[in-house]
Order: sequence, then structure tokens, then C-alpha cells
Amino acid sequence: MQLNGHVVWITGAARRLGRAMALDLARRGADLVVHYHHSRAEAEQVAGEIERLGRRVLTVQADLRSVAAIRHCIDRIEHHFGRLDVLINNASNFERVEFDRITEEDWDLSLDTNLKGPFFCAREAARLLRRDGGGKIINLADWSALRPYRHYAPYMIAKGGIVTMTQVLALELAPEVQVNAVAPGVVLPQPDVAAEAMDKLLRQVPLGRAGSPDDIVATVAFLLEGSDYITGQVICVDGGRLIAQPPRPEHA
Repeated sequence: MQLNGHVVWITGAARRLGRAMALDLARRGADLVVHYHHSRAEAEQVAGEIERLGRRVLTVQADLRSVAAIRHCIDRIEHHFGRLDVLINNASNFERVEFDRITEEDWDLSLDTNLKGPFFCAREAARLLRRDGGGKIINLADWSALRPYRHYAPYMIAKGGIVTMTQVLALELAPEVQVNAVAPGVVLPQPDVAAEAMDKLLRQVPLGRAGSPDDIVATVAFLLEGSDYITGQVICVDGGRLIAQPPRPEHA
């Protein structure tokens, strides 16, 4: 797929990885749909940068836990651009909660945000993706979906669902739409991670360093532009952490 003039919808595009992907794909010639939930100021800033790159942009606000809100986004995209070529399911939350303290609210927040939302975004977007000759979906998973650790059970169960969902959608939407997932490792850690904890994490990474948003962006660009014959795959961008010696049980 050549991105020039194609329309890419990135959920959670106002901050962090979503922002990095939006700006990179705009530089590659794509027009962008910048979704946000609460981060309006950041979304408007990203949209301004995209416009300065000479690309068209639409910002959409929605709580993607609501299917009605997702359908409203699709209606706005169709009205504004008349087409959709790529969906990147990036929006997520990452909540630590000890197993014995998990509440129904914790479960619903994680599963609705990290799995329900991406599924219905894909299902509702499929109509537009298929209509104009085919498109692509990229889901953001997590290396821990393939080798979980403690204290993030709802999050990792949801991301495990993303792995299965990627395979299911690849079958359901073939041959018009290719569906793949990118599973980051230590990339953009939360700002409250202590230096000692970060050092411990990096000792578990065979490449010995954290990744950067550029590592994820490059992988996404490859899946979009580099090949149209890959579908149903999960690409770990984790410096080898998945294949490393498992951490001690007490590690969080």
C-alpha cells in the first residue's frame, strides 16, 4: 500500500505512541483521523502539526467503550473524507492491580478499553475498508500478552485477546483487509518508574536497552507499505525480551 492520499484512523493519537505514528504517517503522505478521549489540547496540537505537513486531518472525540460512539466516529470519517484505508487500534490503558484486589470495575475498564473498543472499531471500520478495494488494520498488543507477569491481570488478558482478535479478523476480513498486530516491549515506560526498577527491566532485555517510539513506528510503516502479503501475524518489538530468561515471580 502506498500511503500518499490514503486515510489513516489512529485511536489514541494525541499522545505517546499514537502521536508518533500520526506524525510519521503524515510525513509519508497519509491523511489522518486523530482520535482522543480526554486529551483535547494534545489532539489539537497534533492536528496542527499534521496540517503544517500539508496533510488533511480530522479530530474525533469518543469514549471507545461505547459502540454508538464508535459508529459516530465512522460516520464523521465517511462524511469528511469519503473513505478509510487504515485503522490503527492504539488507544489503551495500563492499570496495575493486585490479583486479590481486582474489582468488577477494574475488569470492565480494562477489557472494555483494551479489547471491546478495538474489536468494534475494526468491525465498524470494515465496511469502509472493504468498500474501496481493501485496507489494513494494525492492532497494538503487548509482549506480555504472550508471556504474562504479575499484578496486571485484566490488562494482559485483554492484550491476549488482541492477539486472538488479530487472527480472527485476519480470517474474517480476508482477502480485502490485512490485519496484523505489533507487540511492544519496554518502550515509553510510565514516568513514575523508578531508575532501579528500570535497570532491572533492561537487564531482562537481550539487546540491553529500551526501545523507542521510532522502533514501533518503523514496524507499523513496514506493515503498511512494505508488504501486502502478511496477515494474522503478531510482531514483537521488544529487544528479545520475550525469549529471555523469565523474571523472578516477585517481579512486577
